[in-house]
Amino acid sequence: MYKKIPVQTSSNDNYEITIGSELLDEVSQFISQHYGTNKIFLVIDELVHEHHKFTIESKIAGTFDKVARYVVPSGERSKSIEQYNSIVDFLLEDGAERGTPLLAIGGGVVGDLAGFVAASTLRGLPLIHVPTTLLAMVDSSIGGKTGINHRTGKNLIGAFYQPKAVFSDVNFLKTLPRKEWVNGLSEIIKYGMIESKDILDQLKTLTEGENFASPDTWVDIITQSAFIKADIVSRDVKESGVREFLNFGHTFAHVIERKGNYEQYSHGEAVYAGMLGAIKASNHLGATIDPSNLLHFKPLYDVSLSAINGDVKDLTNLMLRDKKVKDQTIRLVLLNKLEDPVVRSFADTAFIDQSWEEVIKEFN
Repeated sequence: MYKKIPVQTSSNDNYEITIGSELLDEVSQFISQHYGTNKIFLVIDELVHEHHKFTIESKIAGTFDKVARYVVPSGERSKSIEQYNSIVDFLLEDGAERGTPLLAIGGGVVGDLAGFVAASTLRGLPLIHVPTTLLAMVDSSIGGKTGINHRTGKNLIGAFYQPKAVFSDVNFLKTLPRKEWVNGLSEIIKYGMIESKDILDQLKTLTEGENFASPDTWVDIITQSAFIKADIVSRDVKESGVREFLNFGHTFAHVIERKGNYEQYSHGEAVYAGMLGAIKASNHLGATIDPSNLLHFKPLYDVSLSAINGDVKDLTNLMLRDKKVKDQTIRLVLLNKLEDPVVRSFADTAFIDQSWEEVIKEFN
């Protein structure tokens, strides 16, 4: 049984998210019906390729006359201009045409990287996402954000470019390491904080005993999370309004990732700590949010921020490199209360410094 979620955008780039198991036949059928069977470009994470190459070969390769594969090294460092250039060279030297589909199979790194390649090569190749991590299924594969990192910050080079379809096959989660499960929990927690606190209760039940071995039991919460993301994206394609709420905790998180050289902390770990920062900041401004809903999940995260302990003013200043900054003023997604997010700008940042101090203390 598949679950389907429509994503409608003002630019008429409408598509469906399909969630279920054993979806690779559906992927091949969709691509062959819409783009023919002559050639397909496959951009795939190296660990996914290692674990699933035989299944992918049997389900995808047999459908097309030619499959050109590019294997992306795993890890955040692959979201680089060097990897971008390498994939573009690969596509153009292999004779890519505007109608040649690009199938991205992997987590957020591959999705963001391949998406930006698809957006810019020949001014746009058909892009189909097959997210293979929990984080990518509930967040990064949905909504058309693509991009790579720059030495001055995360996701600073990119484009909005919608895929033609997203196929979230939970079978890929069977080989997902525990750390990557936890990585994805952060985005689900985020949806609970900004939109639906019922998700937090469901997540508490799902994570009891850290039972991450049965992906089929996660289909419902993946679907709920994807629906929230799709609904927000459909109302605000290019992040000029409510879509900013999806950045809850992320302004803090991007600083943590950067201070860890994009290696020490995963995105999910940074977002988890960043959400606590946003709660602390919200409460300094008058909210009364109980952080226990968030801290309930802390035992799942093996995170210490001792490596970034130092001058908190430096951490606050790094927030000025964030994409959301306007007129050199920090913008934060905060909460008036649970399920009630708000975006605010600040010239006086003393309360942000204090929030950093409290977060670092909590994770030391």
